[in-house]
Amino acid sequence: MTREQIWMRAPLFALPLAAVMSMPSPTAQQQPTFRSTQTVVPVFVTVTDAQQRLVTDLQREDFEVFDNDKLQPLVVFENVPQPISVVVMLDTSLSMTLNLALLRSGAEQFLIRLFPSDKAKIGAFNDRITISKDFLRNRDAMISDIKNLDYGNSTRLFDAIAESLVALKGADGRRVILVFTDGADSGGGIGLNGVLDRVRAEEVMVYSIGLESEFFNGAQRVRTKPDGGIKKLAEETGGGYFELEKTTALGPAFTRVAQELHSQYTLGFTPTVLDNKSHKLVVKLKQPGMTARARRNYIARDQAADDGK
Repeated sequence: MTREQIWMRAPLFALPLAAVMSMPSPTAQQQPTFRSTQTVVPVFVTVTDAQQRLVTDLQREDFEVFDNDKLQPLVVFENVPQPISVVVMLDTSLSMTLNLALLRSGAEQFLIRLFPSDKAKIGAFNDRITISKDFLRNRDAMISDIKNLDYGNSTRLFDAIAESLVALKGADGRRVILVFTDGADSGGGIGLNGVLDRVRAEEVMVYSIGLESEFFNGAQRVRTKPDGGIKKLAEETGGGYFELEKTTALGPAFTRVAQELHSQYTLGFTPTVLDNKSHKLVVKLKQPGMTARARRNYIARDQAADDGK
């Protein structure tokens, strides 16, 4: 089965029962034309060994996927990069004032490692939230957007993630949010639970980078702590979380995110029940000493029933 046959942007995608397509390179992937279809649940998996090195040479037989504790036969298995649509959302609040140059430099390390088939929007949040209008594939244009980010005071973290979800609506390819912050959510109207429900329902993968930093608030030096909610979002959606103590680690962390996104396995199974309920997902590996990271649930939507309403 080719990667073109499995790739759809819908949370539960359509697997073609009959399609004749060529197999282009990862840099020139096209959306396929489908005829007869069936529902397939996509599961994107990152595998690491005991030393946290990425493992990219496993086979279909090495994986087990459980839907509500029931083992599912895999109808899709791919270990080639899939195109992504990503919103890079960066904290430019007061506490980051002295570190903005290092943050921009770190984010550039992610952008320059995107594939030609990937595309990105660049955003920033403080007491305001800004996101570039269009998805870009041109790296120079992306880096220009990074350099033009503004800064402000408070940290509207979860509002920014909610706006990132809006920016991803209708985007093709795998949808990803990469969020960076050095502090706790403040000044926003949406809490963690609100965005957590949305990323689950919209099936967007969240990668998050947190930084402990120091800044002068006008009266004293303050040590920041990244909001624990960004770790929760990453864990629930199958992304990665990186908590840093030094700004020098920003570049390697952003680089690692790019490496992981281009080293993930694509698994898929046909759900036995479409009950419009949340189902628990667990991915296990048969080989010892390895860890699989994937989203923890999906909503078994009955698309036919929804279309008939």
